[in-house]
Amino acid sequence: MSDMKTYLGIAPERPLTREEAEGAFQILFDGEATPAQMGGLLMALRTRGETVGEYAAAAAVMRAKCLKVAAPAGAMDIVGTGGDGKGTLNISTAAAFVVAGAGVPVAKHGNRNLSSRSGAADALTELGINVMIGPQVVEKALKEVGIAFMMAPMHHPAMRHVGPVRIELGTRTLFNILGPLTNPAGVRRQLTGAFSADLIRPMAEVLQALGSEKAWLVHGGDGTDELSIAAPSMVAALEDGKVHEFTVAPEDAGLPTHPFEAILGGTPADNAAALRALLGGEKGAYRDAVLLNAAAALVVADRAADLKAGVEIAAESIDSGAAKAKVEALALVTQAG
Repeated sequence: MSDMKTYLGIAPERPLTREEAEGAFQILFDGEATPAQMGGLLMALRTRGETVGEYAAAAAVMRAKCLKVAAPAGAMDIVGTGGDGKGTLNISTAAAFVVAGAGVPVAKHGNRNLSSRSGAADALTELGINVMIGPQVVEKALKEVGIAFMMAPMHHPAMRHVGPVRIELGTRTLFNILGPLTNPAGVRRQLTGAFSADLIRPMAEVLQALGSEKAWLVHGGDGTDELSIAAPSMVAALEDGKVHEFTVAPEDAGLPTHPFEAILGGTPADNAAALRALLGGEKGAYRDAVLLNAAAALVVADRAADLKAGVEIAAESIDSGAAKAKVEALALVTQAG
């Protein structure tokens, strides 16, 4: 194995090979690099522009070092990178419960809020769900409830070496997109939102390199890291071993367009209350945004042939009470430990 100085000499000049990048991140995650070396590597990659191979290498090493979770067959993740700065309601979190209510296991990987006042973990805590649980309780939830939330710091202990450096750098690095690429349950189907349209194809190609079967990488036309109910969204889809791009508008799913302001969120308590109302059957922009994203997830899971069929299945999950029951059951399992 080379030392970090070798990789620091290469990184500014040319892309690291997959093997070189894995070597560099192995050193980084083992805590064998100094803070200056870590910062130097991350900024060299950022300045030059990270490649798909470098993203894939970092994700592969992170996956290898994480505390893994055994997930049911066909489990998927519904997640966004965060960082879009838009402060919307918790759409991917709500969609996860709707999809689970429709019978698709969801192993959701996430963290505290990055760019909004209420990230997934914040809203889940308000709903009575304990997010600070380890792999055993996560596996129990997946088996008994069909949905679980994996708090990133509980599963990626190697990140402790990098955290202080990221804070000191104070700028985006490749770690801002690694969360959705490093699910501890090893799911092979993903609906993943990105904070930039420029990221969706590279992220799809990274998931392809890491063995995903089917995934949609999406960026909303309103700048959000999810399918937008306010504007057409861009999609890079991994299907049948190939990545292709297209756009999705609400009308493609048989849904109306709503103004972006109608899905703006607030505090964790505000967002949790909105999620409860949604799962209780309240109509409006939030419901339609969740239906759109849940429909896409159901297409990725091969439970729906198209978005319109997905919306019907998702609506039934809400209106039957199945999605709400998943919230209640997950709270019980996680609080019991």
